Amino acid sequence: MEGHKNNQLDYESEKVEILRLVQSKRNINSLNMDLERDMQRIDEANQELLLKIHEKENEIQRLESEITQTRDLAEDEEWEKENCTAMEREKALQELEEETARLDRKNETLVHSIAELQRKLTRKSHKATKCEQDIPKGSPEESKAKLQQLEASCADQEKEVVKVMEDYAFVAQLCEDQAFCIKKYQETLRKIEEELETRFLEREVSKVLSMNSARKEPNSQNNKDHSLQKKGTWFCKRIFQYVFFTTLFFIRLLSYLFLHIRLVNPDLLINILPKILSRGILWKLRCFLFPSLTLETEDMLPH
Repeated sequence: MEGHKNNQLDYESEKVEILRLVQSKRNINSLNMDLERDMQRIDEANQELLLKIHEKENEIQRLESEITQTRDLAEDEEWEKENCTAMEREKALQELEEETARLDRKNETLVHSIAELQRKLTRKSHKATKCEQDIPKGSPEESKAKLQQLEASCADQEKEVVKVMEDYAFVAQLCEDQAFCIKKYQETLRKIEEELETRFLEREVSKVLSMNSARKEPNSQNNKDHSLQKKGTWFCKRIFQYVFFTTLFFIRLLSYLFLHIRLVNPDLLINILPKILSRGILWKLRCFLFPSLTLETEDMLPH
């Protein structure tokens, strides 16, 4: 009878242990399901982040293309304006050169006219001397009148020569001023051409730098995406390792507990549970587990 009771107690303890193991297995399965759900949520969050990153990259590229287009248009407009100003200055320089050539021609004509006047004066002076020599001695009044006429004509010619010399000096001064202005204008044109060349070179350099930066930015974005993917995979691996090792730890604890109950102290739970749980909880636990632990032998007994 006592052996039968011991066997029944062993059977009941084994049933309790089996139920506990089943419950622990269910808990582990539920934990695994929760872990899988968390992993799915993390993957979905990573995909959403990647989509947002791609959208931001597309927006950045679009804005950069718009900025480059506006910059190119502004630079083209500035270049056209500078070309127009350069053409206008070249036209003004050509006009100045034409004016200087015209003034040079006038100067040459004035020089020729002055030379002719001097020749005429010399001829008239020779004629006057000849007339004085040819005048007879007996007509002093006529000689005086002719001398007065010659003196008046000489005075008029001298006045004309003075006017011509003044015009010549004025024209020479104008030519010098025009030459000075042309030199200054040529210097300014050279400076403007140098500035245009430097601006053109700066624009080309800025284009090359912008192209290099545009090439580097996708590489940097790809590196960022790769780093984010690495971080996501590393985070998932860490979570999986944590859950895996925790489950292994609990399984080992349960196996040690099962071996201890099986081999060392079968009454461990019976001795520990009253110390840990209250009477009400023990009664509820007993009512819950009692139907599964009792043997259904009423149908087998003889009536």
